[in-house]
Formats: sequence, C-alpha cells, structure tokens
Amino acid sequence: MKISRIILIILTIIAGMSCSSPYHALKPLTSMEELEYPLPVKKVFLPSSGYHITYMEAGTSGPVIIFIHGLGSYAPAWKRNLEELSKVARCIAIDLPGYGKSDKHPHSGLMSFYAQIVNELAQELNLEHIYIAGHSMGGQIAITTALLYPTRVKGLILVAPAGFETFTAGQKQWFRDVMTPKTIKLTTAEAIQSNLATNFYSLPREAEFMITDRLRMRNACDFDAYCYAVSQSVKGMVDEPVEHYLKDLQVPVLIFFGENDNLIPNRYLNPGPTREIAQKGGRTIPNSQLIMVPHCGHFLMFEKPEIFNQETLKFLEKQKN
Repeated sequence: MKISRIILIILTIIAGMSCSSPYHALKPLTSMEELEYPLPVKKVFLPSSGYHITYMEAGTSGPVIIFIHGLGSYAPAWKRNLEELSKVARCIAIDLPGYGKSDKHPHSGLMSFYAQIVNELAQELNLEHIYIAGHSMGGQIAITTALLYPTRVKGLILVAPAGFETFTAGQKQWFRDVMTPKTIKLTTAEAIQSNLATNFYSLPREAEFMITDRLRMRNACDFDAYCYAVSQSVKGMVDEPVEHYLKDLQVPVLIFFGENDNLIPNRYLNPGPTREIAQKGGRTIPNSQLIMVPHCGHFLMFEKPEIFNQETLKFLEKQKN
C-alpha cells in the first residue's frame, strides 16, 4: 500500500473520531467574560484588595447567604439552588478571584486571602451579618472566614467541604507537585469529561454546561491566569489547613456529604468511606448538624438540589428561633 494511501486512511479515521465527539463543534471563548450565566451578572470593586468580583444575586430580603464555589468551578455551580432559596433569603453567588468573570490578577490562593475577599465584599455591599454556603474548597474558605471574622458570620452551610481530612507533609507536597498551572492547562478533553463525572454519583444532563464551558475556555485570553489561580488554590488549601480549628467554630453549621463522594476522602492518599470523615468533622464542630445523602456524589447541591434546598430552608428557619 502506498504511503499516500496510508496517510489518507489515517486522516479519514481522525476526521471520523472528531466528528463523533459531541463537543467537536464547540465555539472557543475569546475571554471568560463570554461565559453564559443563569442570572444577570453584577460586579463590585474591592478597593483594599484591588479586585473586581463578579456575582449573581437572587432575592431581596431575609437572611443573606454568600455562596462560594469549589476548586476550578464558578458561580453557576449554584444555579439549581438560588431560585428556591431566594424565596426566603437574599442569595449572592460569587466568582472567586481568578475564576469565572472575576479579576484574575496573581494572588496567593491562601484560604485567608479568600476569606478576606468575602469579608471585604460583605463590607462593600453593606452586609453586616451573613451566612456562607461553601462547596468543597469553598467550604474550607467558609470555615476560614468564620474563624477570622466571627462577628460577620452568622452560620455556615458546608457542602462536601474540604478541610475535614488530614494530610501528611509528604501528601501536601504531592498536591503541590501535581497541580501545577501547566498540568491544569494541558488537561485533555477526555480527562475534563472524566473529572466532572467523578464529582457525581450519576452525572445529570443539566451538568453538561460545566463540561462545555471548561472545554471552550481553553483558548480564552485569561485561561492561563485561571490555571494559575487553580494551582495556587490547591497550595492554599494544604498550606492553611483547618481541621485542628473546627472545634473553635462558634456559629451554627449545617454539613452535607454524599454517601458516594469520590473525592473526600482522597481515594489515592487516604482511601476509606466518606461517612467516617464526615462524622469526624461533625463531632468536632460544636453546634453542627450532619446530613448524609444516599446515591449522591461530591457535587451534592447540584445532584440532589431538592434535598439541599429543603434542608437549608429548615436550617435558616431554625436560626430565627
């Protein structure tokens, strides 16, 4: 067979593989500002830190809840919760610095840095007392904010929070070595799909936008800055652990974990059942309630929004008494 014939066959196979992918026709983003959000986007400038922070808002009265997304995520992660909870609360879902549509200036990624951002945002929006809902890394940020700014925070709603698990010095260095800006930038399309699926017990069709957004942003002008922020955030989580300070939380805390969480505890470094980590954290936090959700993974508030919304409404109602 002639070489030209072989090349033609290979090109035909590659073309067929490309066309078979459901994502081959996605239009790349020029900037992450082009991401589509489910609610109108607002921005606030924080003069002390120098960041413009993007947020979505639903509801105008009642207790204020600031929603903080997890590692690599963004404010739309809460799209299945804001409308329902806005019936009784003012809900504000933010993009952390380096994520979504917020400014992407280089920063430390420390949990205390993000806590400062949350506190400053509350100041700029004239929010005297707030509840904080945090998912995964956002849960560790919520805990840190409550510890550093106890007069600001009225209560915490933690969804599969990072921070309950203990890591050795060697394990922490492994995270730093593996999660570099380069490795994040070079994540393949297949790995992006697989990584998101790992967050769920059963990947809902409604979560498809998280895959397509992540694929489309790879050519955005601010994608490198996003990769840097994700890498810094990983370092920030291991450099400022909170497990030894959980006992010092002085506010009511509602904790959610999926029974089938594939990320907590880390399946490679600390294999074991999620329930043990969840119960350990629940026992340590003085005024806490733990809810374990069956047939549910790490992205609990999106996979089981009815349970999350209903239990959160009960939690808020209880705080009135």
